[in-house]
Amino acid sequence: MNYYNEIRNELVNNEMNRKVKNYSINRSDLNTYYNVGKILSAAGSHYGEGIINEYSKRLTNDLGKGYSKRNLWLMLRFYEFKEKVQTVSAQLSWSHYCELLSFENVDKINYYIGLTKINNLSVRQLRDKIKSNEYERLPEDTKNRIVRKEKLNVDSFVKNPVIIKNSSNYDAFSEKVLQKLILEDIEHFLEELGAGFTFIKSEYPLKLGDRYNYIDLLLYNIKYKCYVVVELKVTELKKEHTGQIMTYMNYIDENIKTIEENKTVGIIICRQDNKYVIKYCSDDRIISRTYELI
Repeated sequence: MNYYNEIRNELVNNEMNRKVKNYSINRSDLNTYYNVGKILSAAGSHYGEGIINEYSKRLTNDLGKGYSKRNLWLMLRFYEFKEKVQTVSAQLSWSHYCELLSFENVDKINYYIGLTKINNLSVRQLRDKIKSNEYERLPEDTKNRIVRKEKLNVDSFVKNPVIIKNSSNYDAFSEKVLQKLILEDIEHFLEELGAGFTFIKSEYPLKLGDRYNYIDLLLYNIKYKCYVVVELKVTELKKEHTGQIMTYMNYIDENIKTIEENKTVGIIICRQDNKYVIKYCSDDRIISRTYELI
């Protein structure tokens, strides 16, 4: 079998399709590169791994640029990936897949594929998500639930740590400064929490008896139909922090939440976590996350 001629024919045919069938260019690319990867896999089994380097030189000489050793390796990886999971989607371009195929973790690749499809991410946006280690910052329970296709909660995609942009390069730090930085790029902060979060108000006032208390950030999650109380702490998580946010959550549930809405969720964002505080907290609607300034 002449593996090289098969590969060359696949690529030549694809170039012809790209010229006359503009509407289906991406699907044609994905099908072609899958087929090339399949042939490369067979050729590699017969001739060894060095065949990619040889074919790269010959294809570049015959067809021009675009067939580097890395590009052929990506086609081989694309074939291997599709054979494992069968989740390839034409909603993603070949450039999207090139950002993902160097990963060994199939679950990680599937996560970013799903994220790109749901949010219609550009290649640049996907690259930014990867660069921020978004998958690695997900809770392990969330990763396991995604694999098992189990139900997810409003707080499932809150990253740890939550990345906060310190664009003003503050040195002295307080809760007010942390709040200011979040508000300067509230859209980025909401993305760090997951899908469906919207901003209501900072320093949201609550009247408890004859005194006013203020929620650092009050949010609402449209997808899960619930209010979300966010409290900011520039210290280690302490047990009094859970008591404080629980009071605020109960107030929202009793005075603001409607009967159609779900119970309020609380997120404490702190400088340093303390797993025992959350472990023995009596309300499982409360989670804690650390923050990291960039």
